[in-house]
Amino acid sequence: MESQSVLNHSALKNILAEVKEVSNEDIRDEIVSDIYTKSKSLCKKIVSQQPAMYRSDKLDEIFTSRIWGFPIMLILLGTVFYITIAGANVPSDMLSSLFGYLEGKLTTLFEVMHAPEWLHGVLVLGLFRGTGWVISVMLPPMAIFFPMFALLENYGYLPRVAFNMDRLFKRAGGHGKQSLTMAMGFGCNAAAILSTRIIESPRERMLAILTNNFVPCNGRWPTLILLASLFMVTGFTGAAGTFMTAAILMGFVMFGVVVTLTVSWVLSKTALKGVPTHYTLELPPFRRPKFWNTIIRASIDKAWNVLKRAVIVAAPASILTWVFANIYVGDTSILMHFVNFLDPFGQALGMDGFIMAAFILGLPANEIVIPILIMAYLSQGAMLEIEDLSKLKQVFIDHGWTWLTALNMMLFSLLHYPCGTTLVNIYKETKSAKWTFMSFLIPTVIAISVTWLTATVARAFGWV
Repeated sequence: MESQSVLNHSALKNILAEVKEVSNEDIRDEIVSDIYTKSKSLCKKIVSQQPAMYRSDKLDEIFTSRIWGFPIMLILLGTVFYITIAGANVPSDMLSSLFGYLEGKLTTLFEVMHAPEWLHGVLVLGLFRGTGWVISVMLPPMAIFFPMFALLENYGYLPRVAFNMDRLFKRAGGHGKQSLTMAMGFGCNAAAILSTRIIESPRERMLAILTNNFVPCNGRWPTLILLASLFMVTGFTGAAGTFMTAAILMGFVMFGVVVTLTVSWVLSKTALKGVPTHYTLELPPFRRPKFWNTIIRASIDKAWNVLKRAVIVAAPASILTWVFANIYVGDTSILMHFVNFLDPFGQALGMDGFIMAAFILGLPANEIVIPILIMAYLSQGAMLEIEDLSKLKQVFIDHGWTWLTALNMMLFSLLHYPCGTTLVNIYKETKSAKWTFMSFLIPTVIAISVTWLTATVARAFGWV
């Protein structure tokens, strides 16, 4: 009996050794591919395809091609950016003018009521102006961006994106569906955290949660677009300027994707070790979306809900900023004391204390970073909006800005910690203070490291 047991154990070991020898990370894909090929050959013999199904297969050969899949993806994303940037300018200006007009009427009303100056400052110059800025810069891009993405989704293209990205995320230790949650992050990182529920594996879902922040959300677009327009596309105007701005944004997005994959790979080898799970994605057929229904639903369900959350978070931050800028300790406001404390750290990162203070006070909502920065630079007690971009650029230059300052602020904006709403959603989804803190710490360390390295290299070579 004992010899029989040893024999069985030896045979089992030999079988396991043979299984390991023939197994590799692509074996399941090969099996599924063979099954699909065999099934397709059988179907051809007994099933007649409709023209629409045949066209869908032909389109898939292009959209999921190893050669054409990624270029088409980048072209479509760049087109979405271009239309969003070009189309959002006019409605943003109109909304800004409307809020400026309403602010004047509110100021007149407060004067007629003989309201205290501090009350006017808190409610009008702080709350109303800050909220107005958020709506002006967020609503038009979202009203364009979300419907365009919804049309791509309804047409059936986004599953092809997941198919193309699956190989990259698998090699990084993640899951192909992470590409879909990453795409959601372009609109709102807070909403993207909820979308990670589509990933069944807890380990891979955590990877998606911790790395979703590295794609720019709608709250960061105003900062990226503004600084790219002011400092990165000088010499280009009109359509050429819009095209170059879109190209620069594409570059930042690609850098964010690289950081996402790198961090996913590092975490999958350390804190979140594990073998990537496999999944078979059945690509749905292409279909003609219900155009107007999709646009209206995306505008209301997504754009409005995201805007509502941003306003709820941004309104208290606007009041707090006004208070800090108008309460003095000695001859200096609390805000300026804060700026002076942060300045050495900001200079080491190629920025300054004003920028660091704006990012910290902008934690509740990324949309208010730029207005806080302008307010601090002009030493005013209220959020300001300068409509003439040349004047705004001169304000930055007067405070020592160079191309390096603009570049590092864009990099920091892309990589830094999630906004307050996103952090709240991360805690609700993970039920863990530890992982919520890690979702704050990891991007913060990366943002500081990248900007410090960029500033150090630029100064060492005398580029600034």
